[in-house]
Amino acid sequence: MNRALAEVSLFGAVVVGCLVVVLVAQRLRAEPSPDGGYATGRERRLGLGDAKAAAVRWTTTTNHREIGLLYIAFGTVAAIWGGIDAMMIRTHLLTPEANLWTEQTYNELFTMHGLTMLIFFVTPVFFGIGNYFLPLLIGADDMAFPRLNAIGFWLLPPSLLLARLGIVAEVTGAVLAVVVPTDWISVLLAFQEPAIGWTMYPPLSLAPNPQTNFLLLGLHLSGIATTIGAINFITTIIYERDESIGWANLDIFSWNMLITSAIIIFAFPLLGTALLMLLFDRNFGTTFFAVEGGGPILWQHLLWFWGHPEVYIIFLPATGLMSLILPKFVGRKLFGFKFIVYSTIAIGVLSFGVWAHHMFVTGVDPRVRASFMATSIAIAVPSAIKVFNWITTMWNGDVRLAAPTILCVGSIGLFIVGGVTGIFLAVIPVDVIYHGTYYVVGHFHLILMGIIPLMMFAASYYWYPMLTGRMYDRRLAIFQSSLLVVGSALTFMTLMALGFLELPRRYATYPAGYSGLQVVATVGAFIIGISVLMWLYNMIWSYFQGTPIETADPWELKATQQFTPEWQWFEDRLERERGVPPSEPEEVRPSYVPAQDDRPLSLSGRIKPVARTVANDAGTGAVGGVVGTLLMSGVLAVAVLLGAFDLESFATLTTFVGLPANLALGYGLFLVGGMTVWPLLFLSLGEYLPGELTLVTGLWYATVISPGFALAFYTGQTGLELVTFLIFVPLAHWIYGLGLAGTIAYLGGRRRRPSTGEDENE
Repeated sequence: MNRALAEVSLFGAVVVGCLVVVLVAQRLRAEPSPDGGYATGRERRLGLGDAKAAAVRWTTTTNHREIGLLYIAFGTVAAIWGGIDAMMIRTHLLTPEANLWTEQTYNELFTMHGLTMLIFFVTPVFFGIGNYFLPLLIGADDMAFPRLNAIGFWLLPPSLLLARLGIVAEVTGAVLAVVVPTDWISVLLAFQEPAIGWTMYPPLSLAPNPQTNFLLLGLHLSGIATTIGAINFITTIIYERDESIGWANLDIFSWNMLITSAIIIFAFPLLGTALLMLLFDRNFGTTFFAVEGGGPILWQHLLWFWGHPEVYIIFLPATGLMSLILPKFVGRKLFGFKFIVYSTIAIGVLSFGVWAHHMFVTGVDPRVRASFMATSIAIAVPSAIKVFNWITTMWNGDVRLAAPTILCVGSIGLFIVGGVTGIFLAVIPVDVIYHGTYYVVGHFHLILMGIIPLMMFAASYYWYPMLTGRMYDRRLAIFQSSLLVVGSALTFMTLMALGFLELPRRYATYPAGYSGLQVVATVGAFIIGISVLMWLYNMIWSYFQGTPIETADPWELKATQQFTPEWQWFEDRLERERGVPPSEPEEVRPSYVPAQDDRPLSLSGRIKPVARTVANDAGTGAVGGVVGTLLMSGVLAVAVLLGAFDLESFATLTTFVGLPANLALGYGLFLVGGMTVWPLLFLSLGEYLPGELTLVTGLWYATVISPGFALAFYTGQTGLELVTFLIFVPLAHWIYGLGLAGTIAYLGGRRRRPSTGEDENE
């Protein structure tokens, strides 16, 4: 399969999907209102002049909030690109043989996946969050150097383009080859995505490939952009703070951004220097990293002197978000604020003393290895301080169920597993055994995926009302967050299990005995992918269709005295622009006092409502399933008469449960499935589909599940029979969906609860 075609098609499908959601959401905004009129002030036709004005505005802006949004948008695009790489890697590993992509393509994928995610996704998104909210948190009008801020961002798009020029050139060359001779575009066809691993170790990185030069230039340019941004953050925090904000009451996120920026100032210039040295080796005959010169080990020292601090560069902002957001949803102020600040500083200092633990197997002097083992274990102490303080913050708090809460708690759990397994890797004898296995992949992905993107999602939900003036779909967010945590745990803990079994990493093929766990890891990866698409849908759809915010305190922060400066700024803005008066809570309590609400329900008191709901769902679902399945059977009977559906295909159902093929028994299984599995799934997922939990949702649900039926019951029809079969499949499912949803609605089954409302308490 052509890798470039598959990757561009997947990326295009995501983009087109987003555009479709935007168009549908915009169109629904202009639907007639129930009284026959039209929504006012919502729809506005955009002309060419408006597009030009918007382009000029967004490319020349120096406003910190708009630049922050540009950073976040850029990082999201890079995340989707790198995420598609990851999905292609996991799909490739479904089978032990390299029968989907070639070994070369596999190496290209994991090279660019790592670099794209590390360099172009995580840091830009955190810089975007920092740009938007840090000045609001510290009472500054803008960043210290607004124009430099804009320059820092606009260096990133060309750096990403340079880094990934290989696939861009390949696709462009393939398109042009249709209309021009191949000789004319030989330059484009010479480019190829590097397959040298994201660590770019020589001598692999010295191999001839012009794209490697552009990759190094792109990374160097991104390093300049990151350094510019870091200087701006440090200057802003030190010199632009409001007079009322000192070091003692500086918010925890700004503290983390300050330490992160300080690490960047020391780490990224070294990376830039090493990249230039590698470029000289490749193009000017120097021998910095050649065997006859400095040697390949020199590159490893320089790379990891940047590489391990880079882990904390992308980790510390995530912990800052955790420390900022978690207290808001547990009703208690952050426990041990000073110790978390001290631990952040300690991590910043120690991060430069652990690089050589990546090189325990390279023959480094044992005395040097021992010292790096000690510092690598020692850095677990400040990390553990953060975890204990987060847990203590939740202890006896008024924990509310919300998407940010799920993400925070899930992050803490995944980080504990990832962090503890990292301590073992810091120990030389253990590292020697597991260094080249999937154990390492599972460990660092539990850190990188387990807390960093999860806290980005948590921040997107927490500040979404402020960013858009609307509320997202809370139920979809809770479902998406749960799915993301489960997918992350399933994927990366399975990789750790593969590591315990000592399966080597970085290979495109593997022994067949590991295929079961590889399939489990791939299923988990696709769960992550689906949850990310759900988040994207929720963000876009709610921007147009979400309930408008009527208060600047959607999380009831005033009730626990946690109404921080950025929300105060939002309150002033709402009052100024929309005339929304400030709200006051009915009751205010200090955020450090445990909730003194009513006596909590007993265990049986909590179980009874759940059991009642389950019994009600099972009963109404079964009746609806019977009605829907019988109606569907009638449509299929017509298809049988027309010769488009083979009745014997029901007989194969029995073979799936280990029984001999039998038509009557197969139809019985079909009926049982129609009244148990599919109704329960409908009741579980129906709330997260568009429309009310009635007929519309039933049609959506039936449409979604119909392709599976088409594949399962396809018996080799061709020509007109195939067309008729494909027409009858969705028709039969729509009838099933109407029968199922209609019966449930008639029997008074569970109804969709309002997405937002005054009485809602997440």
